[in-house]
Amino acid sequence: MTQWTDLRMPELEALRETVRTVVIPFGAVEEHGPHLPLGTDAFHALELAARVGREGRVLVAPPVYYGLCRSTREHPGTISLSFDTVRALALDLGREFHRQGMECLVYLSGHAGGVHMAALTEAGERLLAELPRVKVAVVNILDLLREVLTERPELVKSRGDAHAGEVETALMLAARPHLVQGSAPAEWPAFPKYLLVRDKRRHWPGGVWGDPGAASADQGEAILEAETRRLLRVIAQMEAGDP
Repeated sequence: MTQWTDLRMPELEALRETVRTVVIPFGAVEEHGPHLPLGTDAFHALELAARVGREGRVLVAPPVYYGLCRSTREHPGTISLSFDTVRALALDLGREFHRQGMECLVYLSGHAGGVHMAALTEAGERLLAELPRVKVAVVNILDLLREVLTERPELVKSRGDAHAGEVETALMLAARPHLVQGSAPAEWPAFPKYLLVRDKRRHWPGGVWGDPGAASADQGEAILEAETRRLLRVIAQMEAGDP
């Protein structure tokens, strides 16, 4: 893997003659139940970026650990940015990496919140309008996993898994096992449809969306490997296509 921050100036200058793709990992500082670390989303994105970096001709940017967290904002430990801040960060980073010779920008988000992803997508759209040669992919890891599961449904046992449940627990058991503290009871939030609520924790007390007890390290490794293959295909498609 080639980490942008590990390079010296002459190395970067030489690499950008042949490497035109940078992966920019985005995460969140967000509760993940009583058993997973607050940095789970960032750790997932970093692990996947590292694996892609080892196998493809891409550079891996320093991660953005913070994101926009709506449903978990009232839980202890969650630190949320605003929509405008996430969009501005993504926009400025895209401009700067493009200025340094990167024509293909991959925003890889380990956090799948809808408003957070909308901020990244809007930044990408602005870059397309502003920079004629740029190509942009905005990849939500939850969507990537859904695509993987259409080919390998056996990888996940529980239905409706989304946050701090089977999948993320398995991923952390594979990637950061020393940060996993046991497990947690299965839980699914009970937010009312259509209505916005002030006391979000009342509708989602444990901060788990799924069944962590079904997770294993071997399962997490298989998921990470399948996600890596899928993301490499996305990058190849982007590099081969028109901006």
